[in-house]
Parts: sequence; C-alpha cells; structure tokens
Amino acid sequence: MQIGASDIHIEPDEHVLRIRQRIDGMLHEQVMKEKRIASALVSRLKLMSGLDISEKRLPQDGRFNIRVKARNIDVRLSTMPIQHGESVVMRLLDQSGGTLDLAQVGMPDDLLLRFRRNIHQPHGMVLVTGPTGSGKTTTLYAALNEINSAEKKIITVEDPVEYRLPRVNQVQVNAKIGLSFATVLRTALRQDPDIILVGEMRDQETAEIGLRAAITGHLVLSTLHTNDAISTAIRLIDMGIPGYMVATALDAVISQRLVRRICDSCATEHQPDAHELAWLHAVIGSEAEQIKFRRGSGCPHCNNTGYNGRIGVFELLELDDATADALRRNDTAAFTHAAQQSPLFRPLAHNALTYAAQGVTTIEEVLRVAGEDDIGGIDVGTVAVAELG
Repeated sequence: MQIGASDIHIEPDEHVLRIRQRIDGMLHEQVMKEKRIASALVSRLKLMSGLDISEKRLPQDGRFNIRVKARNIDVRLSTMPIQHGESVVMRLLDQSGGTLDLAQVGMPDDLLLRFRRNIHQPHGMVLVTGPTGSGKTTTLYAALNEINSAEKKIITVEDPVEYRLPRVNQVQVNAKIGLSFATVLRTALRQDPDIILVGEMRDQETAEIGLRAAITGHLVLSTLHTNDAISTAIRLIDMGIPGYMVATALDAVISQRLVRRICDSCATEHQPDAHELAWLHAVIGSEAEQIKFRRGSGCPHCNNTGYNGRIGVFELLELDDATADALRRNDTAAFTHAAQQSPLFRPLAHNALTYAAQGVTTIEEVLRVAGEDDIGGIDVGTVAVAELG
C-alpha cells in the first residue's frame, strides 16, 4: 500500500514466480526464482479468505481484511488454475481512507455542478460508464455519499460490496443461490426506497427493471460498460429496451477514464515527436505549437516512471428534447447527431487534451486513454490556447 498498488498479481511460471503490482493503472513486475514457495503462498492466501485449499482445479473467490500501519485494508481475492499452478489476483481496498466526496473526484467545476444537479433529482436514472478500472465505482460511491441522509432510504445491489456505507442497505448478489441483480432489484422496490444503486446493468431484465423504477419515482444510479456517453443510450436499445422508456427514464450519462499525472519532482518540458505533432496538427491545427507540454523524466519519487497518481477525465451527456425525441423514434443516427450538437456536451477527449495542455498529463496518456479515433475532429484548439494563454 505504501507504493499505491491497487492490485497484486501472483503468477507461477515454469521456473519462476512473477509478482506484478498495478500502480496508477499500469503493471510493474518482480520476478522471484523461488518458484517452490508459490503453492504455500497460494494456500496461505486461500486460508485467509476462507477458501478450499484442496480445490486447485476450479476458480474460487473470497475476501479477507488486514490491518497495515493503522490502515484497514479489505482484500478481494480471485484464484484461477493455470498451466503451472494457480494464478491469484488481489484487489486492495483501503477502507480507512473513507469515501471520496465528489469535489475530490476530479471533475471540472462546471461539469460537477451539472452532475450534482442530476443526482439530487427525486427520480430518474443517472449512469456512469467506462471500461474496467476507470473509477466508475469511486464516482458512484462519492455521489451516494453526498445524497445519503436520514430522510432517504437507499438500497444498493452490488457484486461485490466494495465499501461499507452507514445508513445504506447494501446487498451482495449471489448467483449460486439465485440472488441475481434482477431478483434483488425486484425485492428492493418493495422495500420503499428513495434511491437505488445497481452495481452494473448486465442484462435486459436488470436494465428494464431499473428504468421502470426510475420512471415510477425512484432515483436510480448504475454503471454500464461502454466507450463513451453517447453510445450508452444506444447500447440500452441494443439490449432490447424500448427507446421511449430510455428517453423517459434516462436523465444523464457520465463517461470517464483515468489518466496518469506527471510527477512534479521530475517534470520537464516536452517537445512532441513527429507522430504526436502530426496528430495534434490534425486535431487542433497550428495552435499546438503555442502550447508547452510536459513529461516526467523519471526519479525515485515515481519509481522512474515519470508519473505519480492519476486524475479523472469526464464527459457528461444530459438528455434534452432533441435527444429524447430521437430515442423515442429509435433513430440512433439522429440521437448521435443531436447529442454531438448539444451546446453543453464536451467530449471526454477534450478534457484529456486540456489536461495535457495544462501540464497535468502527457500527450502519450491522452493518446492511450482517448485514442486517435475517439478524439479526431474535436475543435479544442481555441479553448486550450484561450485557457492557457
């Protein structure tokens, strides 16, 4: 935890044992030649998690809690049989740090104000989207923490329950006994809730129940695995949800990624290489040459990576009359066009490139997170130059 690892991977190979730690979203590897300790190490971790140490042919999932230097660490453990033994992945959750508030998530002020307005509505659905590891759960818990009060009944349906929140009824799904997202969600609606958090919209049944709940007077928060905010509504329709239901229930979609911050201890000015410069010219034109970019050269403070910590980049799409009307007609092309033309919608890549222009992150990170295809054609040049001088 001292180096800020979020996951630890234990992978036995033919002659060595590989220990890999995910720091700021990237894996860092250590190789141990003492491969014979792998079996004993895995067995010890299984015992701590309450798993069957004799079962090595099937995957198992468990969790345990440890205390490290007055910090309470919740560890989620997953085992999987591989060619040379069992692979173990541990997700580390620091419970002692408390739940983030929305002001600490990293949203720009104008976007944060709009997002707060949506989560304080009495009913409707707000979705947080992005790939695995993009910080969706952190954003949802921060939102839930802000609206949690004695006057509101809050029920969450999760797999697994990651953080414990006071006054919130948190339910862990268990497919083995038939306790699925849809089953728990139906029961939750009979518990007189004001706010429901669904860990993930995994199937049509769960999505439909959640949308109906949003229409019938509940605030529903959930996540969906999509690449951007605009494709989220289209994904719901592809799942079999009627367009009129999506248009009526869905209030807002926030899409997010995490980019690595440049290490302040070794930050230096960076001249974009030929590939980066060609891409910048294609996106923002000649204004790119007026912006001073930075990158980290690597030092002991950042493990010689040039990066230290991460920051979120976001895009927020709020449904308006034009987008809702297109959804009611099941016209996805018209919906996409209307969303892109919305005066308040700024693509996720806009925020990422602005961070790079401000010296918070690198062009390399913008390309890695947003991708050239996603950012192409975005007119951010005048905005970036105007903001930065």
